[in-house]
Amino acid sequence: MDNQPELTAKDFMKIKTNDELLDLIKEKEIPFKKVEKELIYEEELRNLQVELVKLQQWIAKSQKRVAVIFEGRDAAGKGGNIRRFMEHLNPRSSRLVALNKPTEVERGQWYFQRYIKELPNPGEIVFFDRSWYNRAVVEPVMGFCSEAQYKKFLVQVPEFEHMLYEDGVVVIKFWLSITKKEQLKRFEARKGNPLKHWKFSPVDKKGQELWDKYTYYKSEMFTNTHTTYCPWSIIKTNNKKVARLEAIRHVLSKFDYDGKDDTLSNINPDPNVVMRYYRSIIQND
Repeated sequence: MDNQPELTAKDFMKIKTNDELLDLIKEKEIPFKKVEKELIYEEELRNLQVELVKLQQWIAKSQKRVAVIFEGRDAAGKGGNIRRFMEHLNPRSSRLVALNKPTEVERGQWYFQRYIKELPNPGEIVFFDRSWYNRAVVEPVMGFCSEAQYKKFLVQVPEFEHMLYEDGVVVIKFWLSITKKEQLKRFEARKGNPLKHWKFSPVDKKGQELWDKYTYYKSEMFTNTHTTYCPWSIIKTNNKKVARLEAIRHVLSKFDYDGKDDTLSNINPDPNVVMRYYRSIIQND
């Protein structure tokens, strides 16, 4: 044990970058696999976030309108993904939309009305932490809408999204896929972490109990709302960090932005992690 290689204070004084630290770990044959993995992830994330900044500048310059929707079961990682997307973006031309339950007035409006005002303006990218698809899964599962309202939604949403497509709004739809076992693990972690207590709600508690019901409505959603002009992409999210990187890659791959050829990272998403819904025969959830 005494002869194991180690990093000294002198070594750390010489190191200026993560790459230098990784090289030293390899040179000294130190078994720091977890540290190495974390450093690689952080470097890859940084490179991809540089690309996101380039993409945002191009969106602003070309006056594009981009909406990225994150859907999935509770604890699938929607918030964590969005944070990594937005971390270094200019807040003047990017927004997070995470709406509360509708007010009494909103309940009397056309269902899509409160989402329309949140759609991106020219030159803006907007991230939806849940979206109009609440009515596709959460609301029918929890009894928050009637059968008639649910069926009307399934008829209207492809037409609504086709209007957005024809008007030039780019909508990217993610479903974050998590296993039942991993969801339970994350629920338990939330309850044990005082910084995450706010994330645990009565709806979360029903997530495991109503798992099969969620699965049914999720499948119906895909069948009725996956279109050529507005497709669903599924991301396997049991590994949070891999999911974050691949989600960013998927969005970057959709645009021919300025400086794309100068990237320091691979921006092609892994088809084993991100895929069109019909290609994902075996899904986590």
